[in-house]
Amino acid sequence: MTTIYRALLFVGIVLTARLCKAHGGAGVGDGFSVELIHRDSVKSPYHDPALSAHDRVLAAVRRSTARAEALARSYIGDGIVSQVVSKPFESMMVVHVGTPPTRMLAIVDTGSDLLWLKCKPHAATAPPGVVFDPFSSSTFLRVPCYSDACHALPVSQCDSSYNCYYDQFYLDGSNTKGYLSTETFTFHSIPGRDYPQVRVPKVNFGCSGSSNGTGLIIADGVVGLGRRNESLISQLGIRTTLGRRFSYCVVPFYNNASSALNFGARAAVTEPGAATAVLLPSSAGPYYTLALQSVKIGGSTFQHPSNVVIDSGSALTFLDKGLIDRMVEDIGRQIGLPTVQSPEKLLRLCYGVSGALRTYLFRKRVPDVTMYFGEAAVTLKVDNLFVGVQKGITCFAMTPVTERYPFSILGSIARQNMHVGYDLDRGTITFAPADCASSYTPTVHGSVRST
Repeated sequence: MTTIYRALLFVGIVLTARLCKAHGGAGVGDGFSVELIHRDSVKSPYHDPALSAHDRVLAAVRRSTARAEALARSYIGDGIVSQVVSKPFESMMVVHVGTPPTRMLAIVDTGSDLLWLKCKPHAATAPPGVVFDPFSSSTFLRVPCYSDACHALPVSQCDSSYNCYYDQFYLDGSNTKGYLSTETFTFHSIPGRDYPQVRVPKVNFGCSGSSNGTGLIIADGVVGLGRRNESLISQLGIRTTLGRRFSYCVVPFYNNASSALNFGARAAVTEPGAATAVLLPSSAGPYYTLALQSVKIGGSTFQHPSNVVIDSGSALTFLDKGLIDRMVEDIGRQIGLPTVQSPEKLLRLCYGVSGALRTYLFRKRVPDVTMYFGEAAVTLKVDNLFVGVQKGITCFAMTPVTERYPFSILGSIARQNMHVGYDLDRGTITFAPADCASSYTPTVHGSVRST
């Protein structure tokens, strides 16, 4: 073998390896991370610069109530489980679909499964909305109506060419309809990561020709991260070596830093103090549900078994009224400061915290609250329990479910500054305290192999 031949062979191997890493084509990789954009972020098309930080909190409180009602209707209504509403949501992510790829910004929802995007001839009703043109992509295909993927949809039918046509309804009255299709999806890792993109071929998605509902006007689609086979996380488990794993680390409401949404091995929760809870069976549909056994406040433990959904679309936490009543009483007693009325009477147990001394006394007196999901102990600190709803006023960010909607949810405020990992292969959710503002930048090595 000549020296020139060896040199050319080496260059070819290096270039091939780099291309494989960039396109997710070789090696058992460690996954990828994308930016998780809060709906109120300046990067979001839903951002309203006229709203103050406290206005945005109150809006999130209202959305949480609407979200909880919709979840409850889908969960207990005549034994039928529907997809969750799209309008009350909290986060979005960028996906690139097709060849060449089209950049689209979609709602992230752990309470639904279907991944769908607006496609031509769908009208782009509000800028900067984007509509995907399937006829400009060399990798676009429609799914036949006799396929298992088509049969798994709640509502589908055949067209004259035996293509799978779906009609997806949400409980807020929104709906989307179009053709179930397959495409190559490209995911760009957030800044600071080594491998900027991962390509995954043959991902099933709804190519939506029309959608209705105020919550769907601006967004380019919905990325369902639920537990069923049609969700993105389940498809990544089928199409790649990543497994069915994802995690996120939610920054506090008043922090402008981005969050990270991690897939594959990057979703592993390894921080000190990690607690792993076992998911309840998925018979309840796409929802991630844990069995809450008891709650400890200071030296007092309240036994109160109930099922709690870990939901991406709710800021508030909703628990049984009897449990909330005991928590409010015990936390209020330990704080021992005068209470004030909540703005719009939306929340209970509010305090005036204007001035450094009042703020210090309040934060010092708020006790830790530990929730026990089986053997997993998840401890909530002051910023997981209270949220500023008005200048100088902070309120308990948990509220009772109603008799009409008896559906418990652990909201995003309770999960602030926690690394939360979902592992469908093991049937677990893991929680660990973390500095989520810094989760956006670490560099991790690896690549992903598609199958």
